Amino acid sequence: MERMRRNRLAKKYSAIVLLSGGLDSSTLLYYVKRNYEVLALVFLYGQRHSRELKSALELAKRTGVDVKKVKIPFPEIGSALLDERLKLPTRLSKKIPITYVPGRNIVFLSLAVSYAEAYGIDKIFIGVNAIDYSGYPDCRPEFIRAFNRVIKVGTKQGVEGKQIKVLAPFINMSKADIIRVGLSLGVPYELTWSCYAGGDRPCGKCDSCRLRAKGFREAGVNDPLLSH
Repeated sequence: MERMRRNRLAKKYSAIVLLSGGLDSSTLLYYVKRNYEVLALVFLYGQRHSRELKSALELAKRTGVDVKKVKIPFPEIGSALLDERLKLPTRLSKKIPITYVPGRNIVFLSLAVSYAEAYGIDKIFIGVNAIDYSGYPDCRPEFIRAFNRVIKVGTKQGVEGKQIKVLAPFINMSKADIIRVGLSLGVPYELTWSCYAGGDRPCGKCDSCRLRAKGFREAGVNDPLLSH
């Protein structure tokens, strides 16, 4: 086991992918894997269910990429994704919903930067989307731009002119367009998971389920997860 661990540490990765097991990040994994040797980061941050984590690990196994599971002690209050006492929203709104997890992508990307600098990786991919999304402030282009500025001035590689770059190739794409990309890459969407409620079947009511349904409907294809 120790020899296997050392071999993984010695492996040369060229990109990090933040993998949640959801539709966007799963498509991103297949998109990035075409051109890079990927290290996937999967975060355990006190989610109210582990169904999405199961999907992330299955997809990593399917694609043959190495995975680091990173546990983060987020506050157990402040978000319906962490606190089961809070009701999941069932309507899309222009306001930031209660499913927003305070500082989530700031923390995720900060840890990804640490891994990138330690492993000598200069590209971090995240599947955030600012078109068909829940209005989270850490999914917008201005956030990604600002975070890249922080990396440039706050890391050894950055100040030495070897910039680690956060890339969000789907940020200005609709869910339907992301799905079309995924279909062209052979993404097994029946293995992905978007529902905030967990369980054996998607609830079809939470805002994440609604956005996923909208994407498949506009892409003109059926969601294989619902018939799997």
